[in-house]
Amino acid sequence: MGKAKKKIDDRFKKFGTVGFTATTKVNDFVTHLEEGKVTGTRCKHCGKTYFPPRADCCLCLNSDIEWFPVEGSGKLVTFSRLSFGPAGFKQDVPYTIALLDYGDYKVFGRIADGIEEEELAVGMEMTTRVNHLPNGQLNYVFEKA
Repeated sequence: MGKAKKKIDDRFKKFGTVGFTATTKVNDFVTHLEEGKVTGTRCKHCGKTYFPPRADCCLCLNSDIEWFPVEGSGKLVTFSRLSFGPAGFKQDVPYTIALLDYGDYKVFGRIADGIEEEELAVGMEMTTRVNHLPNGQLNYVFEKA
């Protein structure tokens, strides 16, 4: 009797404009996006928080993690308007990338379509939300709080 072939958990290929990583130990991130939630991970041993999510803590080397929701608002730390995109993103330009500070962690991502650069100011409150792309992929974007 032959061995059953191991099923590959490749949910992560559904995340983002360009899928660079199809398999990862944090595939639940994509399931959470499908449920309308942006999530990070926290080490149950030392409390270190991670975004993007990590399955292994680089601080205490523990792998006992829990998921937490990225909710509320973060402060806009910096942003930049891109006129030239890297491979896989050339059709998206122009778009704005940014960094939000949530206190215990920071989130790097894109500003939602329709928000102009002139409307942005360092220190302003923004939120992170799930975004559905036209091709069925998922990501997250920032919008004004």
